[in-house]
Amino acid sequence: MGAESEGVGEPDAGAEPGSGAPAGRGTPGDDEPPAASETEEGKPAADGAATADAEASSEAAAETDERAAKGDQAAERNVGAESASKTSEAADEPAGTAAEPAAKTDDTGERATKSDQPTEAPAEGDQADEPAKAADESAEAGEPTAQGAQPTEPPAERDQADEPAKAAAEAAEADEPTAQGDQPAEPPAERDRAAEPAEATAEPAKAAAIRPWQLRKGRRGWQGAHPVAARRVSHGVTLLALLLVAAALLLPNKEAQFQVAAFTRLPVEVLLLGGVLLVLPRRPRVAVAVLGGLALGVLTVLNLTDIEFNQYLGRSFDVVLDWELLDDAQSYLADTLGGTTALLAAAGVVLLVLAVLTVMALAVVRLGDLLARDKARSTRGLLFASVVWMTCMALDIQISGVPVASQHTVAMVKYHDQALRTTIRDERDFARTAEADQFGGTPAGELVPDLRGKDMIFTFIESYGRSAIEDPIPAPGVTKTLDTSTEALAEAGFHARTGWLTSATYGGGSWLGHSTFMSGLWVDNQNRYRTVTSSDHLTLTEAFKKTGAWDTVGVMPGVQKGWPESKWYGLDKVYNAFQMGYEGPKFSWSTMPDQYALEAFQRLEHGKKRDKPLTSFVILTSSHQPWAPVPEMVDWDKLGDGSVYKGIEAAGNRPADVLTSSTRSSEEYGKSVEYSVTALTQWLERYGKDDTVLVVLGDHQPNARVSGDHASRDVPCSIIAKDPKVLDKIADWGWTEGLRPDHDAPVWKMSDFRDRFLTAYGSTPHPSKG
Repeated sequence: MGAESEGVGEPDAGAEPGSGAPAGRGTPGDDEPPAASETEEGKPAADGAATADAEASSEAAAETDERAAKGDQAAERNVGAESASKTSEAADEPAGTAAEPAAKTDDTGERATKSDQPTEAPAEGDQADEPAKAADESAEAGEPTAQGAQPTEPPAERDQADEPAKAAAEAAEADEPTAQGDQPAEPPAERDRAAEPAEATAEPAKAAAIRPWQLRKGRRGWQGAHPVAARRVSHGVTLLALLLVAAALLLPNKEAQFQVAAFTRLPVEVLLLGGVLLVLPRRPRVAVAVLGGLALGVLTVLNLTDIEFNQYLGRSFDVVLDWELLDDAQSYLADTLGGTTALLAAAGVVLLVLAVLTVMALAVVRLGDLLARDKARSTRGLLFASVVWMTCMALDIQISGVPVASQHTVAMVKYHDQALRTTIRDERDFARTAEADQFGGTPAGELVPDLRGKDMIFTFIESYGRSAIEDPIPAPGVTKTLDTSTEALAEAGFHARTGWLTSATYGGGSWLGHSTFMSGLWVDNQNRYRTVTSSDHLTLTEAFKKTGAWDTVGVMPGVQKGWPESKWYGLDKVYNAFQMGYEGPKFSWSTMPDQYALEAFQRLEHGKKRDKPLTSFVILTSSHQPWAPVPEMVDWDKLGDGSVYKGIEAAGNRPADVLTSSTRSSEEYGKSVEYSVTALTQWLERYGKDDTVLVVLGDHQPNARVSGDHASRDVPCSIIAKDPKVLDKIADWGWTEGLRPDHDAPVWKMSDFRDRFLTAYGSTPHPSKG
């Protein structure tokens, strides 16, 4: 990216740990070589001295050798001095001070002997080095230097191995003044060995320090070698950053709002953010840009999530309540498309969220740096854009009905803020509402007296909504099935009345529809569901149980885990997906075909002789999305354990074939509703009794891919019975005869049904204290 971050000084490549630590002043110890005067070989000079002529000759030769040696050592000292200088600059510590004695030590002349024999005066700056050098030479030779003898020249190998750190340490050791004529102490060998690990440790640190520099150097090198290409890439990245920020600021949260005009507006938010970034110094500007980019990324993720929620559930994502639905969504994908696909989809979503946050932050930082390059020009540009925005706002200029002057992001922030406040406030208010119950205090003897002795069945058909009956694609097959089933039921002695109920949910969340219908409360979110199911609010099935005149049972083929809500529903027993003896294949999300679930209900509960009539709560799932594959009707006597469905499932459509097409989804949705209605009405014809009363309805409309973006939330609801007195009790409801309701039949909220039903069949209201 073109945004340049303010650099932090990199460590010098030659720096080594500990190179800047000041060396201590050395004192001869037990492990140091003794002075020449103290050794056994250090006898009086008179015993081993040569003649005066030999001494003069020896001095002349030594002087010549010394000059030659000093020339070689000078070159080596220059290399060591350069290395020590780099070390001192990188560490910026007192070691630089120690380098001066080291240099002086390296430049020494001939070491003076214990005698008063004069030596050649060394050059300025070389005076401090001779004692340490003499000690080193004596150690290399393996023997002390005799009094008055020429020092041994150090081997070349040792001089080459000398390192700056060692030289500094030797200089510090040699800095201790010695008595006249005494041999200077040699630095301890331990100090030399300790320097080696430090040097080895420094190598990885050097590589790590160099690596970012190498990257920057490589980038700059490429830019220098290809200036035209570098400019084009930079301009392209900047343009991409601008487009991403603009798209994020204008992104709608509903698929129906996607149109070209929506992305041709001028967002006021980019003007405000640009003005803030323009006046800030570099570091605050980068910090604000990162925070602004992250906020914009979060808003983008929320808008994308809203698009999917509006598509499938007809509402926006609730940032407080809907997180647990993400787990349900993954389970749905695993059931329909397979576990691997679901896992990959979940990983893809996580990566997408991280990518959006990162890219948005980088994009805003880059645009901030672009504004800061030429503040005068940027200021003029922002002022001009602000004048254009205010003019468009004042004149209400629009493109295809969409205002050019946009405040979309501000509006979305206000929308999510209001939704959050509403959720928090609703949680508090609904708890009080759930405590108040019109029939909460009604005695058992005064509940549904006009239905005593009846075999009551409350049944939900998944996704059975108004669209199944009135949408042009599924309607022909569904309405034909409803009319045919009405005639077949009439031949069996059953009659029906049907109306419309407005569901509290849409496209999914079936449990919200179930609880709304059964409790008489508007349960349209997860928090309300948790509140009502943990309360004592009376449900329809609980009302029948409370009388003591009915047994209660639940048939839940869609339940595959613990279901504590059964207690709130007042169910004595519940059959889940694993308790009905089914051994056939799953049909996408549906664990078993509706025909088999109804036959299992008959075998396990409804067909048994009992002392009390039965009140049943039955959920049918074959019309659950993705509507592929759809089961087929089988001879009732051949259902067995469900193995008969293996060939039917294998020959059916695959979910992926249907999900990608709205038309195919509508067609298969219609077929699934036809199947569920046929299975239920045939079961009633086959096993219904004179006292059987069936209440059947849809839980919600199908999602927008089938029902459209502006579909109602209405679902059909029918009451079917043989006893004409049962239907006479609801004659004033104005419902349509038969299973297919008229378009203009009465429409009630689903939450109104419970009280109307209890009242119609003789229950006396006794409100509980709320």
